[in-house]
Amino acid sequence: MNRARNRRIGLHEVSPQATTGEPRVCAPMPKFHTLDDIDVRGKTVLLRADLNVPVKDGKVTDATRIERLAPTIEALIGKGAKVVVMSHFGRPKGKPDPVFSLQPLVAPLEKVVGGRHVAFAADCVGEEAKRVVAALRPGEVALLENLRFHKEEEANSPDFARALAELGEVYIDDAFSAAHRAHASIDALAHLLPAAAGKLMEAELNALTAALDSPTRPVLALIGGAKVSTKLDLLRFIIGKVDLLAIGGAMANTLLLAEGKEVGRSLCERDMAETARQLLSLAREQNCRVILPEDAVVASELAAGVTTREVAIDMVPHDAMILDVGTRTVARIGAALDEARTLVWNGPLGAFETPPFNRGTSAVAKRVAELTRTGKLLSVAGGGDTVAALAAAGVIDERGAER
Repeated sequence: MNRARNRRIGLHEVSPQATTGEPRVCAPMPKFHTLDDIDVRGKTVLLRADLNVPVKDGKVTDATRIERLAPTIEALIGKGAKVVVMSHFGRPKGKPDPVFSLQPLVAPLEKVVGGRHVAFAADCVGEEAKRVVAALRPGEVALLENLRFHKEEEANSPDFARALAELGEVYIDDAFSAAHRAHASIDALAHLLPAAAGKLMEAELNALTAALDSPTRPVLALIGGAKVSTKLDLLRFIIGKVDLLAIGGAMANTLLLAEGKEVGRSLCERDMAETARQLLSLAREQNCRVILPEDAVVASELAAGVTTREVAIDMVPHDAMILDVGTRTVARIGAALDEARTLVWNGPLGAFETPPFNRGTSAVAKRVAELTRTGKLLSVAGGGDTVAALAAAGVIDERGAER
């Protein structure tokens, strides 16, 4: 996680011992500012959310992330604030694209805030955004257009952050799943205004404190997703904290390649192989046991209804793609879950959006939910597409299975 962001909301980092081989002793998570620590009455609050929700034919198909933002909005409204919600959505490549507009989110956002009107600005900076924000009265809400319609957002541009800061007087971050990104609305903006964590961020950080600062061991981290490069800081941090580290998703392909295994046409960062070897070496130094896929579900393309087969990880055909973990890998992760007492989960194990490549993630999610429900496991999940994957697996409402 980037260091600037850690300073703002209190996310702790790996201690110096994490690169030595000495026992893993990390400083406890420092106090971070919450809504209780900041005066918002009558002020315009810029609320950074993660509303990267699934949309089909202009309709939101899973409003979980929107619903999880409601407590923070309600708390701000209750304090008499004017609430300006900001979010990214999809990958529009730094320019306006109607496919990635946040306009379809207005109605579901109005629903979760008790039917209140939500104004919409067709841009997130400039005169249009200023006009919509200026019209707000205390207790009212506005939603700005997709932050990623400007390439400066992902470039962490100071000028873009200042343009955002002109819209408000207080910054509240409730986008836990995007908190590791050095983007302007997350990093640079947080240094320009009085800042605090929202209700969701507060709950996530408190859960992480319980899971990582003084956990019941053994601790298992389950990390998935597409790219090692986007989670380098997270992986380095986690290695210094946990006893077992299971890696899935396309990022596992890069680590497998680093171990000398070929992965066919699978998504893989071949230029990150040396970095992957360094991560594996760091894990050995820290006595962190790494679990990589032993088998995989492969296909010629990522598409629904495509012919699939399951192969050993060293038998991936040169013309095939790894799209999910196989049954042996699911069983091995299940055994690690049985051994663990604390779990931190970030990212799916396969291309879960396209059945049947959701099976590995779904099977593991159900096992996590079962162990959590019976009190055998403290589990903390968040980041990336983890929430959507858990919802798709039907375990999002299991007590403690997702936070």
